[in-house]
Amino acid sequence: MTNQDILGLAMKQSAIDANCKIEDFMKYSNVIVESKNSPYARKYLQLPFVCNLISYGTNIVATIDMQFKDIVESYINQYPVEHCFETPNMQVINEAFMKHNMQVCFMAEYFLPDVNAIPDIDCGYELRVLNKYDFKDLYLPQWSNALCEKRKNLDVLGVGAYHNNRLIGLAGCSADCETMWQIGVDVLPEMRRQGIASALTSRLAVEIMNRGKVPFYCCAWSNVKSARNAIKSGFRPTWVEMTIKSKEYVDEMNKLK
Repeated sequence: MTNQDILGLAMKQSAIDANCKIEDFMKYSNVIVESKNSPYARKYLQLPFVCNLISYGTNIVATIDMQFKDIVESYINQYPVEHCFETPNMQVINEAFMKHNMQVCFMAEYFLPDVNAIPDIDCGYELRVLNKYDFKDLYLPQWSNALCEKRKNLDVLGVGAYHNNRLIGLAGCSADCETMWQIGVDVLPEMRRQGIASALTSRLAVEIMNRGKVPFYCCAWSNVKSARNAIKSGFRPTWVEMTIKSKEYVDEMNKLK
């Protein structure tokens, strides 16, 4: 796969998730579409959205419940694209949705691999490719980024780092949709700062692409260590999303109830 192939597949998946056209992400004007369910969307998405803003850099595609069109249209056309995803401007849409018992919940940056920049990193430890059947005893707190207890059926491939036959780092990927697998990584605290995370992430990215799938990586832009790992592993920032959820959902995430 080329970088252009990878970007095209990512945009195609985003179009499925958002119920829009691929070319909508390449326009210079903003686009608003009605959010709908799709059996081909990323498995962890809860569709339809109340409001989800997506940008690949040139514009915003807003996939929404159309009863909130006036709020969203006013917001995304009032500020530059990049400012719509950050404070203080973000407070405007948050305050507007709070009147409907909803709030900004998720803000994430997504990374895709640069096929010309994925390094072969030697971290000094043995790396092993792991398959689904190898994960059965690994659903533990220390591997909660690499594997997901709630969606075990989606965890399909991994790479483990071993020291004296002890697992010290794990990168895993979930088959979130037909063409794209998401990478998560964990390293034991006492083994960090040795390049293990980037060795695992880059190796897993290659293994995923060898299977004809697109690896992708996601983190909050405030998660500096995760973003650094993505870049060191040969990934590049590609698109961003911001999602509105109910206040009850946000409170549950914050464990206020």
